[in-house]
Amino acid sequence: MDLYQHFRPEERPFVDHVLDMRDRVEQQFMTLFTDFLDPREAYIFESIIGNDDRFNVDCLFGENQLERTMYALSPYYASVEDKDFPVQLLEASYPAKFIDIKHPDVLGSFLSLGINRKKLGDVTIEETTGIILLLVHQDIAGFVLREFTQIKKAQVTFTEALLGTYRPHPSTWTTHQTTVSSLRLDVLIKEMYQMSRKDAKALIEREWVKVNFKVVESPAFLIEPNDLISVRKKGRARLTSIEGQTKKEKWRILYQRLVQ
Repeated sequence: MDLYQHFRPEERPFVDHVLDMRDRVEQQFMTLFTDFLDPREAYIFESIIGNDDRFNVDCLFGENQLERTMYALSPYYASVEDKDFPVQLLEASYPAKFIDIKHPDVLGSFLSLGINRKKLGDVTIEETTGIILLLVHQDIAGFVLREFTQIKKAQVTFTEALLGTYRPHPSTWTTHQTTVSSLRLDVLIKEMYQMSRKDAKALIEREWVKVNFKVVESPAFLIEPNDLISVRKKGRARLTSIEGQTKKEKWRILYQRLVQ
């Protein structure tokens, strides 16, 4: 059976990367780390590695703790702890009484530095205390410390913090079950966000919709399990699983909405 048939054509480079990781770990008896993966990439990684008893898979801070996850792939006899991951925790403060900073503000300023998104993990903003926490790959930590100095109109100075002090903030999701006529993006937005299909198409064409953090402009884009959908000003949803089809050939699905 062709492994690639289970994934989108544009996902083939990532599939090849995971296969290469698997081969290198098996042949060279070494531990390799992924970048920070979005939920769909994490699903692909776990689907390929599976329960292969030749390998040990460890996840930073454990499963379902981070929105963007980093994995360690090791020989079956190896063990990896959080402190072994190539991750640096960075911390900065801002005057919360005078400026309002949200997640998109931090992400936009970060990406304006020209850094690969895969090198940034979760972003935590503690609005009451004016604290920003970033999980970044060690490869870019020094650059971020030097160059990431402004968010909106606020001057910020990031410093290194101990990874062991970081406490993940797992998100709360509500689970829903329904049937849909197709797995097109516009159809799922209509169902998940309770709006008309016309309005769903308009949001997509306005480029207000992202799938796995990337803008999707086609209403006909097909959604797969573990895809994360983000709609501006309406929050996030994800397709958890496809449960089969009804006699009328509608898809039974489970999906989740992020509790705001």
